[in-house]
Amino acid sequence: MGFEDLEPIFGQPKAEWSAPNSTPLRPLLFHVHALDPSRLRVLVTDFHSNTYEAVRSVQHLEDMRDNIGIGGSWAEFIDYVTSSLKSGDVKLVLEGQSNSGGAAHAKLIAQKSKGMPLISISLAKLLDATSIEAIANFSLELYKAFKSIHSSLVNEQERCYELTKVISAEQEKNGSIQRQLDTVLYSKRQKSFRINDTATSDSLSVTSLQHSPDKQAAQSPASAKVTRRVVPAYRRAKVRGFLLQDTENDAEN
Repeated sequence: MGFEDLEPIFGQPKAEWSAPNSTPLRPLLFHVHALDPSRLRVLVTDFHSNTYEAVRSVQHLEDMRDNIGIGGSWAEFIDYVTSSLKSGDVKLVLEGQSNSGGAAHAKLIAQKSKGMPLISISLAKLLDATSIEAIANFSLELYKAFKSIHSSLVNEQERCYELTKVISAEQEKNGSIQRQLDTVLYSKRQKSFRINDTATSDSLSVTSLQHSPDKQAAQSPASAKVTRRVVPAYRRAKVRGFLLQDTENDAEN
């Protein structure tokens, strides 16, 4: 149980006086980090004349946990504290008047969300060399955090660039495969069209032959009947003579 895994937290609190005060306030920043596995440090400064600090041990935070009534494990409590400090709803309430100017004391108040328990940490004002050293350390830690974020951003950009190159190569490969496929399909389609054209031409040729005058005359039933009814001339004469002879015989009888 401790602060081994605590990541540094930076933020800008909303500063206000606990009582009406005409003294203008400069913008302030806060920094929360682990001094060692058993101590937590909270530093607030405007980088001029107002610098405040609090150091809290594990036992101090355990007492805070009991006072505000947050249950669960130690890890869950620390997670709640860090989430509250990162929520954006952090205030710095300034109290009293210091002989060196500004407020004599300050209190950092954070809340994870509306209606949730408040995290309140009282801060003491730092003076002279102690204040200067605290500001210097704050600036250095802020720069380290910036470098870390910048390095992470650069690494992420490089990773995205490599992924973009891989995606572009895959798209080019897919495009080449698609062009080859289109060529094969086009060739097959053209071959199919030629086969269909040949079949259509043959069908038209057969149809033309079937509808030709000679073919129709050869297949006409009427022509066939007329051909079967034609009788040679000598047979027609003989029949007529036979009929006449029969008629004469009948007359004689």
